Amino acid sequence: MNLLLPDSGLLFWMTIIFAIVFFVLAKFGFPIITNMVDKRSEKIDKALAAAREADEKLAALTQEHEAMIARTNAECSRLMQEAAAEREKMIEQAKVDAAAQADKIVAEARVRIEKEKEAALKDIRQEVAKVSLSIAEILVRKELSSDKAKAELADKLFDEVRS
Repeated sequence: MNLLLPDSGLLFWMTIIFAIVFFVLAKFGFPIITNMVDKRSEKIDKALAAAREADEKLAALTQEHEAMIARTNAECSRLMQEAAAEREKMIEQAKVDAAAQADKIVAEARVRIEKEKEAALKDIRQEVAKVSLSIAEILVRKELSSDKAKAELADKLFDEVRS
């Protein structure tokens, strides 16, 4: 018996068993295996399609996000310009208001100064009149200290009234 060469009966039965196993596998095993491989292939295709769709959605969302950022930046710039314009307007209004307030204060001060000046002039005139009367009184007393001077003054006044 040769160890490297199989016996013809062994070959026959091995061929028969192989054919039976192959037939059973072909009838029952291979369809299940191919069905599972097909299902797995479909799942992989669906997953790839979903991944492509997710990539497309992500790209669309990225574009939308960039557009939204651009709109936001434009809106921010517009608001900043409006705020700067409003600030300038408020500054100009404050300057105008301050100038008007200063003019009003100056006018009020001028009026007050004028009133104080008039009051001071009135007081000075009153004081000058009092001093003049006092001086006149002193002079008249001095001049009219004698009876002769009194008579002359009375005659003089009488002559002035008649003329």
